[in-house]
Amino acid sequence: MTVTATLGLAALDGLAPENRPAVRPGDVRPGILHLGLGAFHRAHQAVYTETAVAAAGGDWGILGVAPRSRDVLDKLQAQDRLYSVLTVGGDGGDHARTVGILSGLDHAASNPYGVVASIADPAIRIVSLTVTEKAYRMGPDGKLLLDDDLRAELTGQAPPVSIPALLARALLTRQAPLTVLCCDNLQNNGPRIRGMVEQALEVAGASLPDGVEFPATMVDRIVPATSANHLRRAAMALGAFDSVPVVAEPFHQWVIEDRFPGGRPDWAAAGAIMTTDVAPWEMLKLRALNSVHSACAYLGALAGREMIAEALELPGMGGFLRRFLADDIAPTITPPPGVTVLEYGETALQRFSNQELGHRTHQVAMDGTQKLPHRLLGTIADRRRDGDLPVWGALVLAGWMRFARGYADDGAALPLDDPLAGRIRAVLAAAPDTPEGLVDALLGLSEVFPASLADDAELRKELIRWSGELARHGAAATIAAAGL
Repeated sequence: MTVTATLGLAALDGLAPENRPAVRPGDVRPGILHLGLGAFHRAHQAVYTETAVAAAGGDWGILGVAPRSRDVLDKLQAQDRLYSVLTVGGDGGDHARTVGILSGLDHAASNPYGVVASIADPAIRIVSLTVTEKAYRMGPDGKLLLDDDLRAELTGQAPPVSIPALLARALLTRQAPLTVLCCDNLQNNGPRIRGMVEQALEVAGASLPDGVEFPATMVDRIVPATSANHLRRAAMALGAFDSVPVVAEPFHQWVIEDRFPGGRPDWAAAGAIMTTDVAPWEMLKLRALNSVHSACAYLGALAGREMIAEALELPGMGGFLRRFLADDIAPTITPPPGVTVLEYGETALQRFSNQELGHRTHQVAMDGTQKLPHRLLGTIADRRRDGDLPVWGALVLAGWMRFARGYADDGAALPLDDPLAGRIRAVLAAAPDTPEGLVDALLGLSEVFPASLADDAELRKELIRWSGELARHGAAATIAAAGL
C-alpha cells in the first residue's frame, strides 16, 4: 500500500470510517485551554475529551497552547489541527485514530498576553496542564522558586511566559468560575498546583479569587517516543501521512476529583473515573505499578537486560513480582471499591510485557532516590510498622543498591542518572565493597531513608542477605530462585 495523502481536512473523507475523528476541528467551540502540546496530552486527555463530546455534546473544544517550542504547533497547524494516535501492541495490531478536538492553537512564548486573555475569557471554563514538574517552578517543599525573572513576570514588569505567571496574571482579571486541572504525573497534584498559584498571586499583590478549583487527578497511559518506524506505521494504519502522530499502548486510565464550578465534559462517558478522592488510586499506582516497574528496571539491568519487557522474561521474574505484590504490597493498600491489588498488578505486568513500548531498564531506573521513597519505601515502612519483614521489597531495594554501584553482573557499566549521584558515589567510595558496606553506606543517606528504616536492624540484616545473594549468584539466578 502506498500512502499519498497528507492528513488534513481535505483528506478526512478518504479515510476509513474507523480512522476518522469523532469530532472535526471547528465543530465545537473551545471550553478548555490546555497548556502543553506534548504526546501524553494528545494521547490521553484530548482523546478522552473528544470521546466525551462525541457521546454527550457540549462546547468543550480544546485550545492547545505550546508554552515554548513551536515545532508540534506548526505541524498541527499545517494539518488543520488534526493528528493521529497509533495504538500499538494490542491483539489486533496497529490501529490509528484521527483526533479533531483541537479547536485552536496558540504559542505562549510569542503571544503571552493573548494566552493570558484566553485564560481570563469566561468561555474557557477549564485550564488543563501537562507541562512536566519543572515548569511549575516549585521546590520539593512546595515553595515557589522565586527569582528576579519570575518576580518580574508576576508583577507585570516582564511578559508572563512561565506557567505560574500565565495563570496568576490571568486570574487577576478573570471574573467567572474556573477549574485548573493538572494532568501531570505528580502525587497530590491539585493541592500542589493550588499552592503554587496562591504563592504566585501573593507576589503579584493579589489573592486567589472565589470560584477557582484545583481538582486532583491520576493519569496513566504509556506513550513511547515516536520513531521513524512509527511514522511509517501510522501512515499505513491511517491511510494518510501524519507528521505528528503519537504512539500509545491500548491501556489508558484517568481518575478525576469531581470539582468543576464551571462545568466539564462528560468524561465518564469516555471511561474516566469521577470520584471524590483520588488518593487511593494514586497509592495503588505508586505501589502496585510504579514499584513493580522499578523492580524490573533495577534487577533487569543488573541481569543485563536492556528492555523492561526483556527483564520480565527472566526465569522466575513473573513469580517473584507476583509474590512481591501479594505478600508485601497488597497488605499495605486499601484499594478503591471494586478493585483488587492483585488484579491491578496483573494488568501492570501485562502492560510491561508489551514489546512495542520500548521502555529501557536504564530509563526507568533514573532518579531512584527521588522515586523510591514514594514507590517502595512506604511499603517497606508500613510492613515494618505492622511487625512484618518485607522480604521481596527488601530484594527490590537491594537491587537498587547493587545498581547504584555502577555496573551490571557481567561488568558492563550502568548509568547512575540521579540527583544524588555525587553523594552516592562518595559514600560508596568510602565504604568497603562488601554487602555490609554497601547497605550501611546507602542506608546512611538521610535524604532518602528515614531513621525508622536506617536504624532498623532486622531490615538491615535482610538487605545484607539479599545483597550477598546478588553478589554471589547474580540477579538472574537470584530472581529465578525467588520466583519458585
